[in-house]
Order: sequence, then structure tokens, then C-alpha cells
Amino acid sequence: MASVQVALWVVVVLVALAIAFDFMNGFHDAANSIATVVSTGVLRPGHAVVFAAFFNLVAVFVFHLSVAATVGKGIVQPGVVDVHVVFGALVGAISWNFVTWYYGIPSSSSHALIGGIVGAVMAKAGAGALVPAGIWKTVAFIFVSPLLGFLLGSMMMVFVAWAFRRSTPSRVDRWFRTLQLLSAGAYSLGHGGNDAQKTIGIIWMLLIATGHAAASAESPPAWTIASCYAAIALGTMFGGWRIVKTMGQKITKLKPVGGFCAETGGALTLFLATALGIPVSTTHTITGAIVGVGSTQRASAVRWGVAGNIVWAWIFTIPASAFVAAVAYWIGLQLL
Repeated sequence: MASVQVALWVVVVLVALAIAFDFMNGFHDAANSIATVVSTGVLRPGHAVVFAAFFNLVAVFVFHLSVAATVGKGIVQPGVVDVHVVFGALVGAISWNFVTWYYGIPSSSSHALIGGIVGAVMAKAGAGALVPAGIWKTVAFIFVSPLLGFLLGSMMMVFVAWAFRRSTPSRVDRWFRTLQLLSAGAYSLGHGGNDAQKTIGIIWMLLIATGHAAASAESPPAWTIASCYAAIALGTMFGGWRIVKTMGQKITKLKPVGGFCAETGGALTLFLATALGIPVSTTHTITGAIVGVGSTQRASAVRWGVAGNIVWAWIFTIPASAFVAAVAYWIGLQLL
């Protein structure tokens, strides 16, 4: 009986740790949702975080749980995951998130989590325990999502410039101050829809591994869905202020029309990825869209050195979080 109670408490602690990661995910990625709308002056920071958090939460009613299914069932072979793997994955992801948040680097919480899962699983059972299709799909979108964001953001900017070519700058600014509220809401909706599901997926993975959910179930328990969406919305409300300046002004200077185009391009990319069940980085996506918007003005409008530093953070995210997760897995074997 005592061992059963201990096992149950381990599951409870790991679920709490996963929800804390989800909160940190929202906290870390809040800047991605609000950077453009704040930097253009359309919303004040305090209003912007509440606005973004609302749409993060509303996303629960909009998107199917395709991303959660990919993370929960499509990354690791059945029967490999246990509490030690989940512990290692979460510690690896949270550690990398904290480091990048502290130094103001807009890295990917999503890929930190995937890297954590990969590192912990490889420490336990080697690369053969991974599902190649799920891994490669996720890795491919490290490059696809910013490129798609870049393409859609730049195309939107070119289209808008052509459509409003006879309008005065003051009129364009006035129109897009209103329209940017729509694009910011859509982007925050996509952010909540994709990111909250990653944590739902790892909790689902844990519940299946410990027998608290059936492997054949089409969706996880409702409480996991509600708690993860609530956690990411609360994390967004508290915000990641260290990263706002990098995303909103250091890469390129934005006006409301540019903010609208970047957010719309980013939102379309997130909607597509979520529909396909692919866990992508909101950071990668909005960065690509912002660079795309800036590049339509002139190449020198983009601070390529800042963008390059961000790309290096992307490259190191999965291996760094995987390494920490592998170490945490071995520590977990001694503790749990």
C-alpha cells in the first residue's frame, strides 16, 4: 500500500511540474504574442498581456488535440516512457527555458520539451526507442516554420503596400492600429492552441505510462486540457518582459502595418502546423515573420546580427535540453 501511495505521489508531483513548465512556457513566450502590438504602440504592455492571455485560453475551444497526440504518442515507442523519463524531460526543458529567459534569448520552449524527451529516452533505451517520423517532422519545422512565417509576412507586407498605395501614411497607420488587434488576437490564439497541447501531450504520456489513462483513448482526461490551457494563459499574463525588446525592436523597427503583417503571417503558420499536429515554435514563427516584414523595406532594415544570435539559440536548444534531460534521467533513477 505504501509503495502504491508513493507511486501516486510521484505522478502528482510530475503532473504539477509539467503544469509549471506550461506556465513558464506562457511566461517565456508571452513576448512573442505581445511584442509587435506593444512595440507599435497599439496596446500598453499591461493591456496586451491580458489580451493575449484571453486568446490563449479561448484556443481550447478552437483546435483539435492533434499536437497533444503527436507529443503523447508520436515521439517515443510504446512502453518506453516511465516516470524517470518524464522527470528527465521536464527538468531538461525547464532548465533550458530558464537560462534563455534569464539572458533574454527568444528560444523555443517547444523544442526544449522535445529535446528533453529525446535526451531522457535515449539515456534509458537508446535512439531505437524514438519514433523517427515524429522526430523528423518536428525537426523539419525548426526550419519550415520561420521560413513560412518569413514568406507569409513579406507577402502580406507587399500586398498591403500595393493595396494602400494611394492612401496617406496617417490613414494607413490609423486603419492598421485597429486591424492589428485582430492579427494579435489571431496570433495569440495560435500560440495557445499549439503550445498548451505540448504539455497536455507529456502529461498524457505520463498517465498512459503509469496506467492512469488507456493507451487506446482518443484524448486525455478533460482536467489535463483545462489545466494546461489555464496555465499557459496565466503565464502569458505575468509575461516575459526581458524578451519583448528583442522581438519588438532589436530585429527591425515596426509600425502598425508591419505588426499586422507579421502577426498575420505568424498566425497562419501556427494554424497550419496545429492542424497538421506538428509541435512548432511560436518564437521561430514570429521571428521569421518579423524578419520577412523588415526585409521588404530594405535588407539593412533587419539587424541580421541579432537574428543570427537567435538562430544559434534555436540550433542549440534540442541538444542542450537533451543533454540536461539525460543527466536528470540518471539523477531521477536515484531519487524516484
